[in-house]
This record gives sequence, structure tokens and C-alpha cells, in this order.
Amino acid sequence: MDTRGYQYYREDALNSLTQGELLIKLYDGLVKKLTQAELFLQKEDYESFESAVDRSLDIIHYLNDTLDHQYEISTSLARLYEFFCYELSRVKVGRNHQELERVKTMVSELRESFRQADKTAGAAANR
Repeated sequence: MDTRGYQYYREDALNSLTQGELLIKLYDGLVKKLTQAELFLQKEDYESFESAVDRSLDIIHYLNDTLDHQYEISTSLARLYEFFCYELSRVKVGRNHQELERVKTMVSELRESFRQADKTAGAAANR
């Protein structure tokens, strides 16, 4: 089966997203990986759990690396990302479901804040 057409479509779809939409997609992926980590931890599938946590850490590192430090909020976000990484490292070692759930809740709330900001910016641009 030739998947080049699908790959081209996917790349084209990603290239047409705004920066806000791309950021939300990253957060969606992060929440998805944290949810998978929760499920794997419940099933005691520790190898898959660690893989999902590692992927979550990769996404957080990417978010941190792409911060534009000319804005004040970047410093706060960098600290928050550092906190997420620290907590997820503890979760991975201790296999602590409560802490994982707490981080996931915080990430979900942050995602929702960015989603609202993107909607507000889009509405302002359409005026």
C-alpha cells in the first residue's frame, strides 16, 4: 500500500495550521500520552508506562525549547515545564498514580487556557 498521498495530506494539513493551533495539538498529544501512561500504570504494563512518560517528557522539552523569551510569560512557562519534568521523573521512578493524575490535570488546564487564548485571538483578528 502506497502511503505517500496520506503523508503529503498530513504534512499539508499541519503546514496550514496557525501557531496557536499547533500549540494546542502539542498539548493534545501531551494529554494523550499522560492518559496512556495512566492506563498502562493501572494495567501494570511498566515498560509501556515508562515509554509514555518519556514521550510526554519529550513533548514538554520541545515546548520549553520553542519558547520565545522576549515575552515575560515565557519565564513562567519555562518554570512550569521544569516542574512538570521534575514531577514526571518522580512519577516514573515511583509509579505514583496520584502525582501523574495531578500533572495531567494541570497540563489539561493549561491546554484549555491556550485554547481559550487562541479563540480570543482569532475573534479579535476577524473584527
